[in-house]
Amino acid sequence: MCLAVPAKIESLEDGGMAVVEILGIRRAVACDLVPEAGVGDFVLVHAGYGIEVISEQMAQETLELIAEFPELIANDSAGG
Repeated sequence: MCLAVPAKIESLEDGGMAVVEILGIRRAVACDLVPEAGVGDFVLVHAGYGIEVISEQMAQETLELIAEFPELIANDSAGG
């Protein structure tokens, strides 16, 4: 399964790179695939690349779902 995680762009760097914040963690990602993205925008990040600019609302909804993963896994394994 592949998963892209929403991240907020904090700064743009040389060479098409950006510093993003994902759930409190800062990482450098390549933004070559989303040249329209700017500081404050949210992007989906997969394998170290920003792959799509998304709305803040979509980012928050997705992060809320991701936060439920441990609970969903626990509920699934309890049911057999």
